[in-house]
Parts: sequence; C-alpha cells; structure tokens
Amino acid sequence: MTKSFIVEKKNLRQSQWTETVAAPLPEGAVRMRIESFALTSNNITYAAFGDAMNYWGFFPTGDAATGCIPVWGFATVAESRCDEVAVGERFYGYFPMASDVVLQPARITPAGFSDGAEHRRELHAVYNQYLRCSADPAWRADREAEQALLRPLFITSFLIDDFLADNGFFGALAVILSSASSKTAYGTAFCLALRRGSEHAVKVIGMTSPNNEAFTRGLGCYDDVVTYDAVATLPAEVPTVYVDMSGSAPVRAAVHSHFDANLKYSCSVGGTHWDELGGGKGLAGPRPVLFFAPAQIKKRNGDWGAEGLQQRIAYAWDAFMEPVTRPQQPWLRVVRGQGAAAVEATYAALIEGSMKPDEGHMLSI
Repeated sequence: MTKSFIVEKKNLRQSQWTETVAAPLPEGAVRMRIESFALTSNNITYAAFGDAMNYWGFFPTGDAATGCIPVWGFATVAESRCDEVAVGERFYGYFPMASDVVLQPARITPAGFSDGAEHRRELHAVYNQYLRCSADPAWRADREAEQALLRPLFITSFLIDDFLADNGFFGALAVILSSASSKTAYGTAFCLALRRGSEHAVKVIGMTSPNNEAFTRGLGCYDDVVTYDAVATLPAEVPTVYVDMSGSAPVRAAVHSHFDANLKYSCSVGGTHWDELGGGKGLAGPRPVLFFAPAQIKKRNGDWGAEGLQQRIAYAWDAFMEPVTRPQQPWLRVVRGQGAAAVEATYAALIEGSMKPDEGHMLSI
C-alpha cells in the first residue's frame, strides 16, 4: 500500500491521508521507498503557487480538487525493472509526501537520471533530476538533513542574489526581504552580505514578525531588521528593491506605497503568508515580477557553463554551512519526526506560521 498526504488546493488547512494499492511495476520503471524528506515554509510556497507554477503537476492525485505537495528528500530503490538502476541504490531528489513513488528513469547517467513519466515531460527539468548519493559530490552522510532542508532553497537564494547583482540591483542601494526568518530569505541575505565592503554592496533589510525579530537580528546577515508594521520607519528616499518571500498582499501594498517611485524593482518569490496572497494591480511603483530560478540558471549556464555555475554555488554553499552548523548558536536545528502524527503536526505549524525559525524538520512516513 502507498500512503500519501494530500491537501485541498483551495483550502490548504484541509488535509487527509490516502492509501492506494501498489500496481505492478511497468517495464523500465523503479519503485522508490521514500526514507526522509524536508518540510519547510518553502513547501507551503509550492502549494500556494501550485496552480500558477504547476507544482501540482508533478505528483497528481487524480482529483482536481486535491494536490500532493512536492518535497526534497532521499529514497532507496525497492523494486526495479530498469537495468541501469539497481535495487538498494539511494537517490536525492523531488518526491511526493508519500511512503513510496514510481518513477520512469530516462537519460540515465552515472550521476543519476531524469523522470521520463509522460505527465512530467512538460514540467521544468530542474525538478525532474534524481541524483545517486554514491556519485553526488554534494552528498555527505552527516549532512543529509542540511542538504534536503537547505540546498534547494539556497540555490534559489544564490540565484536571487546573482540576478539582482547581474542587473546592477536596478539602481537600488537597499534590498528588503520579507519573511526574513525563512530559510530562503536568510540564504539570500547571506549571499548579499558576502558583498559587504565591495562596490557592489547594498544595505540588506529583513522584514519579519515580532515573534521572529530576535532570531532574525541574531543571524547577523541583515544590516537592519523591521517588523511588518514598521515599514513606514524606513527611509522612503533610498532607492530600494523588494524581494517578497511572504506573498502577503497587504505587506506588498505597504512597501510599494511607502517607496513608490523609489522602489526600483519588486521581486515576487514566495508565499509563506499563503492566506494573504493577492495580485499586483493598482500598486504604486513597479509591477511585481515573479522570480523564476530556472531562467537565471539557463542564463548563467550560457555565461559561465554548467560547471562554472556549480562551482560558484558550491563555494557559497560551503561558506553558508559554517553559521548554519556551527556548534554554538547554529542557524539551523534539525528536528526529526516519523509517522503520520509528526507530518500532520509539522504541516499544521507551517500553515499557521507557528514554526520556530531555527527548526528544520526532517520527516518520514
């Protein structure tokens, strides 16, 4: 039996478990037992933008009203009808919140494979890659949790920083990040902070809730931190970029209204405030533009080559791991959970915004 956690697309607070009988494995396919996966506010963003960005398309439930939220994690091949993928091999990649999954390996290399399932062929390739742990240079047995919890987010963080720098920060001198305690936000702030002391440096401002203000200040990668109700205290005359991790329409409107023409670019990234999402019509200043990481990857693959891009990401990742994993006051504390109750509790905390910012949850079903 395959056990899956699914949610209502139009009401993310409503969730349920389903159990389906495992069908015989098709020729060329593999059945993977999902051993562990990360569940963070990033996954809530996947759900919030599930229709707009087609995240629901990766693991369809067969019911148009429900969806299975994708997660990053590790799985072991339990059954194989593919000669080039052996039972017992372990892979890192994009999985459903489920006990197991059937994939159709295609473009198989020593490094891994792509899922060639028909319903995924039109979806972006970056999410269809499965890496063999035995051949993945980024894999470390003692850093699996950090890899699942942070690496996909940090790649996005790196690319946001690179995109802004590549565009001269649109003439801005400051960058504001909402949901500043979230992992993608502080990863972006970390990359921006690496520019301190250079001609390309900008002031990095974190915007967060009162509950997370102390944690966000303590990170040290923000030059300033303000709460959501204090937008008006920021100097409106400073040319500024807004990187919106929250998706909150009221917060976006407040930022646009306060800076108006001095808001040089509005970059829409996440939806952690999923219940406050809204469009960009009628806003002062520039039109919000959705950030699409694969587009920046494609550009930099052309500029630097794929290997050159990966080397730059690896360098920044190694630097990022120092504060994340340091013995004293690490940025991330891994919390492990097993079973339906652990999954439900973690999901509920993320939906309600009550998750502690220093926690990273690794789960298994």
